[in-house]
Amino acid sequence: MVVKVINKSSNPLPSYESLLSAGMDIRAFLDTPIILDPLERTLVKTGLYIELKKNYEAQVRPRSGLALKKGITVLNSPGTIDADYRGEIGIILINLSSEKFQIKSGDRIAQLVISKHEIIDWKLSESLQDSKRGKKGFGSTGTN
Repeated sequence: MVVKVINKSSNPLPSYESLLSAGMDIRAFLDTPIILDPLERTLVKTGLYIELKKNYEAQVRPRSGLALKKGITVLNSPGTIDADYRGEIGIILINLSSEKFQIKSGDRIAQLVISKHEIIDWKLSESLQDSKRGKKGFGSTGTN
């Protein structure tokens, strides 16, 4: 699938880091570095604008290494970029560590996954088909 993209940054386009990767690393595009204090959140610009086809979305997800090693994650994970959005892609990062974290232009800050989805119609009903789980809530499928 081909996706139109405008890149106003000086960074390379998001790319897959291995042959079987689902996510593409996306980079910060900043005039000056950002210092993210513990428990602070910020919107990080990327300089990227995309045009997705109908029934597709771009999901913004954390980078696992950044989350594990530095405590930096995507706050609204996964974030959704809808097919009709044409603005700049921004990544909401939060620092869950106890130390300050610096974000510089060009840093890989998140992953972008392009995903197909369905558009549904609702059908009002008075009942639903029974299932083994039924109305049981969280944790009702087992302890592991």
